[in-house]
Amino acid sequence: MTTIDRTSREGRLQRLVPGLGNVVRWGGKLALALSLAACGSPTQRQPDRPPVQDAPRAPVATPVSPGGPVPTSPAVRRGLPLPAPHAVSSHEDLRRQAAQRMVAANPDGTYMGEVPPELLAIPVLEVELNQDGSIKHIRVLRKPTQAEDTIEVAIAAVRRAAPFGDVSRLPKPWKFVEVFLFDDDRRFKPRTLDD
Repeated sequence: MTTIDRTSREGRLQRLVPGLGNVVRWGGKLALALSLAACGSPTQRQPDRPPVQDAPRAPVATPVSPGGPVPTSPAVRRGLPLPAPHAVSSHEDLRRQAAQRMVAANPDGTYMGEVPPELLAIPVLEVELNQDGSIKHIRVLRKPTQAEDTIEVAIAAVRRAAPFGDVSRLPKPWKFVEVFLFDDDRRFKPRTLDD
């Protein structure tokens, strides 16, 4: 087959099936990526994570670093209610106060140090609030591909930290999004506090 015959044949196919060239091009790239991923030797692969049904590890409390954003009082560690939140003046203030309250309300389930290079799971929640800062609705924006139980841990952490302060002075919608960075011990750090 000559180059001219092949070109006219491809042109006719392109007219019959618009976008066929893009499909073929992306299909080739996908096949290459999959074959490269399969080339790794067993020694290069990461070990599988333990199944979720394993017995939970004993939680390890990580103290808040000096000058850290959230002092955790002994009253919070004993399960007593958090102090009342202050009224927020911006959406950024709301996110920061919410993240600080989540850490304070969950001292044994959080860490404040450096984020590990490999995380167990990264669920993302959108929290919609009522005017008084109480929770109206929690929506999961991102489910992790492994350790799906971390979604429930994150939701429970948000509920324990509520309310998040009077938001009536803020423009609607009264929402914030938080990314939960879970380590291998199933402890989380709110992404907002990782700046």
